[in-house]
Amino acid sequence: MSSASARLKALNLDLPPLPAPIGNYGSFRIGGDTLYTSGVGPRHNDGRIETGKVGGDVSVADAAGHARLCGLNLLSIMQHALDGDLDRVAGVLKVFGMVNAVPDFMEHPKVIDGCTDLFVDVFGEAGRPARSAVGMGSLPRSITVEIEAIVLIKR
Repeated sequence: MSSASARLKALNLDLPPLPAPIGNYGSFRIGGDTLYTSGVGPRHNDGRIETGKVGGDVSVADAAGHARLCGLNLLSIMQHALDGDLDRVAGVLKVFGMVNAVPDFMEHPKVIDGCTDLFVDVFGEAGRPARSAVGMGSLPRSITVEIEAIVLIKR
């Protein structure tokens, strides 16, 4: 068992099935030693998605949980892209988090922490990325959060 897999097990976390794209794109691309993921939403293992406006009908704490779900979906993509071996992740370089928020919402970083906290839990300091956390007027299917990642991989 890899160290990342051991950490997932210790955290009592199961990765969801690979999320299917909802448009004409792939879930990831690899260029050289860099893995680029497409954006993913807060999708549960059973396929349910979290929807709503953060700062309106969705609390910051709930939205941070939704960002954690995005992180689990991103880990699933990473695992698939890296032939099942999350230990090939040398580091999470960048996370771009989008929050479907009411216009006066200002706590975007607290929401996206749900994803980046998970990455640090799984990868240690190698999981602490550079990051952007921004608000959006809407997101596809009214999801609360969408997150993408850029990952340095070991060959």
